[in-house]
Amino acid sequence: MAAILRSIVQRPPGKLHTLTKGVESLVCTDWIRHKFTKSRIPDKVFQPSPEDHEKYGGDPQHPHKLHIVTRIKSIKRRPYWEKDVIKMLGLEKAHTPQVHKNIPSVNAKLKVVKHLIRIRPLRLPQGLPKEEDMAHTCLKSTGELVLQWRLSPMDQEAISPNARAVSD
Repeated sequence: MAAILRSIVQRPPGKLHTLTKGVESLVCTDWIRHKFTKSRIPDKVFQPSPEDHEKYGGDPQHPHKLHIVTRIKSIKRRPYWEKDVIKMLGLEKAHTPQVHKNIPSVNAKLKVVKHLIRIRPLRLPQGLPKEEDMAHTCLKSTGELVLQWRLSPMDQEAISPNARAVSD
């Protein structure tokens, strides 16, 4: 085996040499190009597909403005830079949602810890709440911000006499 290796090392660099001894074959080159380099992967793999947007509920033309970020995995035994990003995002407590803007600086931080978190868009089915209604909102786990409508008592005159007769 040492003689085979010595003959390979003494050959000029850059040429591919195959040495066969019995059933085994030995292939040597100065550099080996990995089979999963980007040059061998077709470009369409790196392009976003409409199926992805349908799957995750996004629209590339009109992206959502806010993310709901929830930490779903532990940060124990994770590198210090991931722990720092989790702390910067305010996700120290697990399963507690935080709202962040959909901007490149925040998205770069989210990309570092994407395996530890769940990101959902903030949806507003009832529209953007007013300042006085903010205390009466509820954030669902599905990412919907729902206004809890305050009920006000109705006037007795507004209730019809037929409705009173039915209730008696």
